[in-house]
Amino acid sequence: MNSNEIKFDEKGLLPAIIQDAETLEVMTLAYMNKESLEKTLETGETWFYSRSRQELWHKGETSGNTQTIVEMKYDCDKDALLVLVKPKGPACHTGAVSCFSQEVTERKTHLGEYQILQSLETVIQQREKERPEGAYTTYLFEKGVDKILKKVGEESAEVIIAAKNRDPEELKWEAADLLYHLQVLLVEQGLPFKEVLKTLEERHKGRDRS
Repeated sequence: MNSNEIKFDEKGLLPAIIQDAETLEVMTLAYMNKESLEKTLETGETWFYSRSRQELWHKGETSGNTQTIVEMKYDCDKDALLVLVKPKGPACHTGAVSCFSQEVTERKTHLGEYQILQSLETVIQQREKERPEGAYTTYLFEKGVDKILKKVGEESAEVIIAAKNRDPEELKWEAADLLYHLQVLLVEQGLPFKEVLKTLEERHKGRDRS
């Protein structure tokens, strides 16, 4: 990409839409000037221009939640960027995966509802890294894999009991507990949840071909 081809506005800025290259979720909308764009291209990580502080800022410089560039595109008018990234953590300063977490209209599809799984994984990863005192997830990681495996087994049994009792309310809660503990186990094992989803997708495609 040649930054000289980009059309900046009268303030020397252009909007940059940041999108997760794997999930395609829109993570944030920020602004770049020519210098931050050049730094982004040079370093392979996102740099922006803060309109409030009137200075450059490197995403993740203090939080560690950097964004590695996978691909960059500009629109037909050359006055906006689409930046596909591999995020190291959440994009929003609130800790949310995406800055676009507040709903204005009711969802028309159910795809967004599953975003909680990615958000949960991010929180668990942060707990493993930071180990905040008093957090249950911290307790699990400190006790180690044997404790985590025990909890996965216990929650699996609770799911079976709830289903056997034909109790949908109980089943809902026990299934949520099982998914949480399974996520903890995957993080402890260093296996991203998206790899599990990829396996499911591959199996689904294989079934369609058979």
